Amino acid sequence: MTLPSTASHTIVGVHNQLPRVALVGVHGFGERHLENLHRLSSAGMLELVAVADPRPPAQGQLPPDVGVYNSLDDLLAAGSAPDVVIISTPIQTHAPLALAALGAGANVYLEKPPVASMAQYESVLAASASAGRIVQVGFQSLGSHALPAIEKLVASGEIGEVRGISATGQWLRTKGYFTRSRWAGKRSLNGTDVVDGVATNALAHAVATGLRLAGARSVADVELVETDLYRANDTESDDTSVIRVRTATGTVLTCGLTLCAPVQSAPSVTVYGTLGQITLSYTEDSLEITTPDGIRNEIFGRTDLLENLLSARTEQDLLSPLSGAGAYMSVLEAVRTSDAPRLIHPDHVTWLGEGDDAHAVVRDIESWIHRATLGQATFVELGAPWVEKAAVTDGAAKPELKVNGRAVATMQDGSRIRPTSSPRPYLHPVRTLAGTIVSDHIPEDHVWHLGAGVAIQDVDGINFWGGRTYTRHAGAYVWRKDHGRVVLESAEHRDGQRNELLSWVGPDGSPVLREQREWRWAAVGNSVWQLTLDFTLESATGRPVLLGSPGSNGRSQGGYGGFFWRLPRVSDATIWTPDSRGEDTVHGSVAPWLAWSGTFDAGTGGGHSAGDPGLGHPATLVFLASPQAADPWFVRHSGYPGVGLSLAWESPVATEPDRPVHRTVRVLIADGFLATQDIEQLISTQGDPA
Repeated sequence: MTLPSTASHTIVGVHNQLPRVALVGVHGFGERHLENLHRLSSAGMLELVAVADPRPPAQGQLPPDVGVYNSLDDLLAAGSAPDVVIISTPIQTHAPLALAALGAGANVYLEKPPVASMAQYESVLAASASAGRIVQVGFQSLGSHALPAIEKLVASGEIGEVRGISATGQWLRTKGYFTRSRWAGKRSLNGTDVVDGVATNALAHAVATGLRLAGARSVADVELVETDLYRANDTESDDTSVIRVRTATGTVLTCGLTLCAPVQSAPSVTVYGTLGQITLSYTEDSLEITTPDGIRNEIFGRTDLLENLLSARTEQDLLSPLSGAGAYMSVLEAVRTSDAPRLIHPDHVTWLGEGDDAHAVVRDIESWIHRATLGQATFVELGAPWVEKAAVTDGAAKPELKVNGRAVATMQDGSRIRPTSSPRPYLHPVRTLAGTIVSDHIPEDHVWHLGAGVAIQDVDGINFWGGRTYTRHAGAYVWRKDHGRVVLESAEHRDGQRNELLSWVGPDGSPVLREQREWRWAAVGNSVWQLTLDFTLESATGRPVLLGSPGSNGRSQGGYGGFFWRLPRVSDATIWTPDSRGEDTVHGSVAPWLAWSGTFDAGTGGGHSAGDPGLGHPATLVFLASPQAADPWFVRHSGYPGVGLSLAWESPVATEPDRPVHRTVRVLIADGFLATQDIEQLISTQGDPA
């Protein structure tokens, strides 16, 4: 809702007197307002004339000439309205109190969240314009001098073009926090909206600050809000959530927030650029600025929002005006109208402390939030273990690969992967017959690694791998707007086989490649199953298309692209071929098969059940080379765990209209550790894949 700005109205010196201020709500956060009011009163900047609260402040806490009232109605009925009314009361009371104060002719300082619904927001915004009064919202972080400094840094191009923004908050709150009042942890109370929660109250500043840096102030500045809400506590509201916002200009803000961290840490907002990034710890007004020249730290001051309100002539002078909270209210409204937060299964929660001091800790929550914010992904999309326990999906059920009635892999269409990760279909999670997860996706180190599938970094200059692009000109990886996507056009899925027709589409929407992909799967024994991937890439342009890699663009030993399998964390890994052993010797070699065995951790990649955290399970993957070409093995272990077969190790490969590129890869997925003799015997019993 857009309204005309309020009329000019100077609070300071209206009657050549100090502005008269009243505080509604003196307990909880109201105590901080009292401290600030005493400070500003002592400095001769205002006069505290009254307070209102059903529970009066302790004796001696106020100067003797300050009026004390049970309610704002009583306060207003006692005489002329104050110049400013500060409202620091339960969320569900904000709207009626703000309307009463504005109706009496006062300006308003309204604590966050400003109100509990979009309808209330529009009502208070209209009342403000009608009364010719201004409303400041108590998002104190918006008074930080770091915010204009960040905007200046971004405008200067020092971190390049903005790729996205994240807001991270990892706090802990005890049982006592959720029982401190009748409304704490409630979505509604006696039919009245409350909308308490991690994003709408406790860590609301993280969301509001992220929105401000994303350039989103009004309702119209927000195109889409997606919520993924959970709770570990016995509450109605969410305490662990991902909120993903897409602005009207296309910027994506991903908020990963929890009140169930093992330790409390300073919340932050990060602006990611193509050349660096800026991280704001907004409670400390400190910046960490990363550029090609290195890392530097800067500390900033902050303007007190009440002081800002007292000196403001119009709404445009406010640092946190009500009209600038429309984008935030879009987030709150999405939370308010969402389904109730899902309970995180107790298997994934540890309780620390006793009684009211006890607090819930969601297992591995720090890593899950990091992955979510880096990958612009929800917990559902990441496949967090408590999502599985909650038995939910992000839309229609995904096709599964089943062996002997057991689901051993899930097809992901990749449509919700962020654009800079080159969205594409892939398999994840992939499991052994005993249930050990042996794939990973959207990992912290390379969020564009997506399970098992086909990805190529250079297709006629288009990145279908994700992340940065290695160019011969730069001699380095650089962020470019060159990311394509692979779209599933059609699929035929039946027991043991799936046929797909895929289109590889460039940034401009034009098809570059057509792919025919076939998956086959079957049991090999009681503890082994086989997955076969057969794919054919042909030009969709009517001319030859070059398939390249960092290796073909000049990066030594960087020839990845084609079939790729991202593994989860693996302890005591052993990597070998019939002739070589170890990452360094196997990488770049040509061999009929490559084996990877070890203990696959649960961690954030999955691997063991919730009942045996940290133990992991032994498994072995055996990758069989393509019979169509002697492609070198691409292997990573020390940096991250991954295996691929390189289509273009040192030189690009052309796919022509009448000569497509065709490869077949088989993978044996086994529980336990296999020796070379076991592998050779398994391979011989399966016959020639050609």
